[in-house]
This record gives sequence, C-alpha cells and structure tokens, in this order.
Amino acid sequence: MLKARVFAGSCLLGAGLLVTGAAHAATEVEMHSVSTDGIGDSLGTISFEDSEHGLRITPDLEGLDTGIHGLHVHVNPSCEPAEKDGETVAAAGAGGHFDPEDTGTHQGPYGDGHLGDLPALAVGQQGEATLPTLAPRISENDLAGHAIMIHSGGDNYSDEPKLGGGGARVACGVIEG
Repeated sequence: MLKARVFAGSCLLGAGLLVTGAAHAATEVEMHSVSTDGIGDSLGTISFEDSEHGLRITPDLEGLDTGIHGLHVHVNPSCEPAEKDGETVAAAGAGGHFDPEDTGTHQGPYGDGHLGDLPALAVGQQGEATLPTLAPRISENDLAGHAIMIHSGGDNYSDEPKLGGGGARVACGVIEG
C-alpha cells in the first residue's frame, strides 16, 4: 500500500512539475514569397525563442534560391507591396529595418547598429533552410508588431553597399503585436 501511495504521489508531483515547469512556446511566423504583385505561397516557418545566449532562430523553409540571404526584422507588420521612389517594391509595406535606438547604421547581429539585423540565412542545394542561428542582442518581445524579411542576396553587415547588399525582398512574414 505504501508503495502505491509513493508511486501515486510521484506521478502527481511529476505531473505538477511538467505543468509548472513547462517552457513557453516559441514565436513562429509563416513566411511567404513576395513580389510586386503581392504576397505569394507559403515557404514554411521560422521559429524564434529566447535562450540564455540570445534569440534562437530556427528556420523550416523550402523553395528559396541556394546561397546566403539577408534576414531582418522590419519596422511595420506588413508584407504588402508599396510604392518607393516612384516604383512598386515587393513587401515595401514592411518599411525599413527595425532600429528603435535610431542608430542609422547596419552593423549586423553582433554590432551596435539596427536591432533588426539578424544572422544571415543559409539555404542549401535543394532550396531548404533549416540551420538554426543565434541573435544575441534581440529577444522575442522585440518581434511583436513587426515583419520578418528574407532578402535575395547575402548580407555583409555594413552600410556599403546599401544595407549590406541584401538586395530585393523575396520572402516575408508578420508577427502580430
């Protein structure tokens, strides 16, 4: 009888720990292809989760061009095309890079520039991106009410060429506020 009580107590204690010790769910955003015509098909998701070393970014994407792509948090929660300098631009509704400190500089995820500068996204030979990265200066709380953007080209984390050379906006997702 004592063994049964100990076992039952252990199960209840374990269940209580499971509930109270459960980690929160990661923030997940569905990413879509974008063009001057609007928002296209889903390419998969990117999950964001705080860790003791910064924001863990875990992509689960397919259908992108092989290579390195710029990845950024943009100011506005929109992936719609908009007019910029007299031309319609894919996902321009997202605005510029998230820069709450108004640094006006692009120094990458480890520098003191735009907070929205995230580590570059690596896309494999089959168009898939699954390699997790870490952004040490930003947290999940910073993402709400903003867009996540994937650019066509790599990112050299500098202001030359403009915004690190990321190029056109090819995929976008919104994290609601």
